[in-house]
Amino acid sequence: MAMLAQPAGSFALGTFSAQHGEPFPGLLVEDRVLDLRSALDWAPSDLRAVVARWEETLPLLHALAVDDALGWRPLEGLRVHAPIEPRQIFQSGANYRQHVIDLEVAHRSPDDPRTVEEARAEIAAVMDRRAAEDLPYVFIGLPSAITGPYDDVVLPSWAEKPDWELELAAVIAKPAYRVTVEDALEYVAGYTIANDLTDRATVFRRDMKAIGTDWLRSKNAPGFTPLGPWLVPAESIADTGDLRVTLKLNGDTMQDESTKDMLFGVARLVSYASQAAQLLPGDLVLTGSPAGNGIHWGRLLRDGDVMEGSITGLGVQRTRCVAEGTA
Repeated sequence: MAMLAQPAGSFALGTFSAQHGEPFPGLLVEDRVLDLRSALDWAPSDLRAVVARWEETLPLLHALAVDDALGWRPLEGLRVHAPIEPRQIFQSGANYRQHVIDLEVAHRSPDDPRTVEEARAEIAAVMDRRAAEDLPYVFIGLPSAITGPYDDVVLPSWAEKPDWELELAAVIAKPAYRVTVEDALEYVAGYTIANDLTDRATVFRRDMKAIGTDWLRSKNAPGFTPLGPWLVPAESIADTGDLRVTLKLNGDTMQDESTKDMLFGVARLVSYASQAAQLLPGDLVLTGSPAGNGIHWGRLLRDGDVMEGSITGLGVQRTRCVAEGTA
């Protein structure tokens, strides 16, 4: 637990288990945890149940966080799981300006007549137009891809170019359907960290170019979305438009960007997704990844790599990559 960093605010939430025990929703205050199954009258079985009653529960959590007489247990010795199990994951693509420019250059075909400078200028103009037209790009991921913030990530044998994508994730508090941008943040319980791993080799369907991207294949292998460690209440994060997103690979900094580079903020993404689908309590809205992916560096993930991801106020996750068949 030496890697754990304190989240913003007076408390955070997570999912924990003792050795060989059942996972339980817990309240984290500094280095101790309170089992919410016994601390709350209605004995929530998991953190999604807590989030589903967020407005009534949040004041209770504040009261519990300062009550030293309760049955607190030390964080040390507890396993930290992904904080929540969503029913739906909404993922934002191409939402960081510099990230998309870098990807365009990295994916250029060998016979592309453009210079690097011309390619960057062209895609920069496209991104600026998207921002002006106010049109986010959101697709769907699978909950089965989620794993814990300190669990090993198995790299499938078929994944030729596995890559990292550290992202800010919003956790939905109540059903949201066709909500406005102005009201969207009222539907957000809090925030956590997601690493949306992607196999770059299978993003685009070469056999069916008219169909385009294959997000099922490229992003949804088991464990391809390390999540957590914590769910930090939205009230503890002053400005989601000014957070630092940092990913280190084997100690070397690869991503280190501010959320200021997002084209569309949390409120716009939540509102946009809700225009087409109903968002449910505990669902995740991922906000896209900043520049600094492996495809940009020419260095993709391989067996033994250790990723350490952090976002301001949300803690640190640390995952090790393991080749399929060696885990």
